[in-house]
Amino acid sequence: MPIKIPAHLPAYDILTREGVMVMSEDQAARQDIRPLRIGLLNLMPKKIQTETQFARLIGATPLQIELSLIRMTEHQTKTTATEHMEEFYRPFQEVRDEKFDGLIITGAPIEHLEFSDVTYWDELREVFAWTQTNVHSTFGVCWGGMAMINHFHGIRKHMLDHKAFGCFRHRNLDPASPYLRGFSDDFVIPVSRWTEMKQAEIDAVPELVTLLGSDEVGPCLVADPGHRALYIFNHFEYDSDTLKQEYDRDVAGGTAINVPINYYPDDDPSRRPLNRWRSHAHLLYGNWISEIYETTPYDMARIGLESTDLRG
Repeated sequence: MPIKIPAHLPAYDILTREGVMVMSEDQAARQDIRPLRIGLLNLMPKKIQTETQFARLIGATPLQIELSLIRMTEHQTKTTATEHMEEFYRPFQEVRDEKFDGLIITGAPIEHLEFSDVTYWDELREVFAWTQTNVHSTFGVCWGGMAMINHFHGIRKHMLDHKAFGCFRHRNLDPASPYLRGFSDDFVIPVSRWTEMKQAEIDAVPELVTLLGSDEVGPCLVADPGHRALYIFNHFEYDSDTLKQEYDRDVAGGTAINVPINYYPDDDPSRRPLNRWRSHAHLLYGNWISEIYETTPYDMARIGLESTDLRG
């Protein structure tokens, strides 16, 4: 089944050309089926690129998905056209009375700030609390995941001496987890961050389960069954050239940056990077969608009212 998005959203044409099944709102209305309602709280500056990346992953399952784009209420983006934001996004305060089967909270390029110094931190804390009553399962990504695990468990983010940047090998630490069905024992994931979460601090919270980790860049995917949440600190959703775009941007701007590790063939930036994480990206988000489908109430009004914890 396809993902339901507006026919004039830029991601619609991009995903159609890639062979991803997409459906307009008019087509979806003719089907006698309840789609899974997934929200995307998009905190990234490149809104259209991020929309497409996540729509590609959650739209690759056999289930019908209705994607809703959400923004912080007062924060105004400087890098995406106002017309795009007004047409496709709804502020959080407009959706707070609604229920969602799933919510993705993206990263944001504000790692150097303390959480409390982020201009929209108070409202984001409202979002986190709201997920416990109005969202069946929440997926926090990179800074979004760090912010969530800090909010619910007080775990701090720590600045790195240098940016973790490249494709790093990770291990499957819990092969029995429903989120890791089909995962290899060892694989690469794109990483792009100046901060880290400490494994020892995560291990000190008994209800948290680390599912993926790396000897080089630490914990990656953490399950929080009690809050019906997953936290991932790295970027399965990245396109093949996303790290290249970040590297080229920093080089052009005179920012000191290393060539992304294990990304270009022979670490040569003049060569085209190869995507070696795409299949695991689809596995992870497909497993997340499947887990939502198996556990979410059919009656959306009961989301947040039932005590079912998602499995770790």
